[in-house]
Amino acid sequence: MTTHVETEIADQPDCWQRAAELASTPLPGLPEPGERVAVVGCGTSLFIAQAYASLREGAGLGETDAFAASEMPSHRRYDRVLALTRSGTTTEVLDLLGELHGAVPTTAITADATTPVMTAADEVIVLDFADERSVVQTRFATTTLTLLRAHLGQDPSKAIADARRALADALPAGLTDRTQFTFLGTGWTVGLAAEAALKMREASLSWTESYPAKEYRHGPIAITDERSAVWMFGPAPEGLEEQVTATGGLWVQPDLDPLASLIMAQRLALALATARGLDPDVPRHLSRSVILRPAAG
Repeated sequence: MTTHVETEIADQPDCWQRAAELASTPLPGLPEPGERVAVVGCGTSLFIAQAYASLREGAGLGETDAFAASEMPSHRRYDRVLALTRSGTTTEVLDLLGELHGAVPTTAITADATTPVMTAADEVIVLDFADERSVVQTRFATTTLTLLRAHLGQDPSKAIADARRALADALPAGLTDRTQFTFLGTGWTVGLAAEAALKMREASLSWTESYPAKEYRHGPIAITDERSAVWMFGPAPEGLEEQVTATGGLWVQPDLDPLASLIMAQRLALALATARGLDPDVPRHLSRSVILRPAAG
């Protein structure tokens, strides 16, 4: 039987196309050039926030920081805060938006127009076509980043074409036989590496880690051996592939747009979950949204 997450992974190229079309229209609330911006989220949304923050600042469009919604420094001053929340109900995001109300303009990107975030943020962009039934988040996150990349002026056509390849191509030989997985990135793909590791943990309970690529040689490479796979998002530092191969680790570096490479990592998580008899739609100890009860008075 096809799982929800399997269907949602397969829908990503079409969702990205719709996001690209949406980005070509006026979208009030998205950061303007020169604004100092904080981007916040929880879990997957935090990692997408990190990727976007790196892309925006790297493009010279303004200082951009990313924080877990529970950890944004209250003393820092920003021109706008952008909150990413699929459910629109996450307690930490709603609490932060409440604290910021009237002090700084806020914008939220969500998948559900019936949730509290609609009134908690000053501006809201709804990507309801990318909403998901699975607890494990895939297409909403990548669709949000596609929208934001397009808003930065990046042409999404190659990423969309590569996304279709990522769904059609076979996973690298021997990959599903490995039991330890490390994901690496540089710049904006550090966030993608963290998200890939999270997907593997959520869906397949795999032993996964993620690092900035140049940090990998500062200790973490010590665990790499014939049980390991090391997955690089984007260009690799010189000599790293050879070092990983020398340990016995399997080097993986798909020739795809890094966001499309994330789709292949999602597929790996799904394949391992299936092989282990797990239901990726119902990951252990997780729910679609973290809603915290107020402390007892």
